[in-house]
Amino acid sequence: MIKLLKIFLIAGGFFFLFSCENSSSQQEITSVTEASELVKIQTEVKMIPIKGGKYQPFYGEDSTLVEVNNFLLDERQVTNKEFLEFVKKNPQWKRSNVKAIFADETYLQDWQDDETLPKNANPDAPVTYVSWFAAKAYAKSAGKRLPTLDEWEFVAMADEELANARDKVSYSENIINLYHVKFREKNPVKQSAPNYWGVYNMFDLVWEWTDDFNSIMSTSDSRNGKVDDKGLFCAASATSVTDVLNYAAFMRYAFRSSLKANYTVANLGFRCAKDINQ
Repeated sequence: MIKLLKIFLIAGGFFFLFSCENSSSQQEITSVTEASELVKIQTEVKMIPIKGGKYQPFYGEDSTLVEVNNFLLDERQVTNKEFLEFVKKNPQWKRSNVKAIFADETYLQDWQDDETLPKNANPDAPVTYVSWFAAKAYAKSAGKRLPTLDEWEFVAMADEELANARDKVSYSENIINLYHVKFREKNPVKQSAPNYWGVYNMFDLVWEWTDDFNSIMSTSDSRNGKVDDKGLFCAASATSVTDVLNYAAFMRYAFRSSLKANYTVANLGFRCAKDINQ
């Protein structure tokens, strides 16, 4: 386990430095994405009201608490069939049409064609091979947004009984065991028990995009609820972790720091969020 942790720390450190080199271009193409026309879609997924509060983030000083405001979060990830409906109504996001700056060459690579899901794919399994840009466009089309990293982590502290279960010895171990399950991304959503909030599949299916996924080690105000795209990608400084035994969190943060906004991955999906007053 210690060896695995070292690997993720090294990988995270490398990509932390690499991500800064691309921040300017990512900021520019983010504004291009937001300016594009999107056809609105209707989704039937239930949104769970999350009562915010202060929590201790994984990176930061031991005494630093972050305030998370009340918000709404999809009870599960966006599925294959939902993303299919999105690309049908927004053909600029079909595999053959998407621009390279918005998605790499593996975007929806397992689909049979622009409007045909992968062979034998479960329509209710989480959609994968989608970039941050594509996920953000889907969320905007649905009248929502991507959750912030702090919102996602705030909900992810919960197990089935407690809003914050991180002090349990079994908490991190159970998550790591889930991370090791092969092809878990092919399973349908909502087949496991929901957590304390009533949110499903935080760990047992796919990794998930967050709006500010690559601001993990930043000292900017990406956590103050007034996030703009200028500060999302380039980390300002490395900070210490607050729980060196939370190996699951090390894995999660290292994975995020390895990403660029146009990357697509076989076990990376997303869910949507919304401000509580919208």
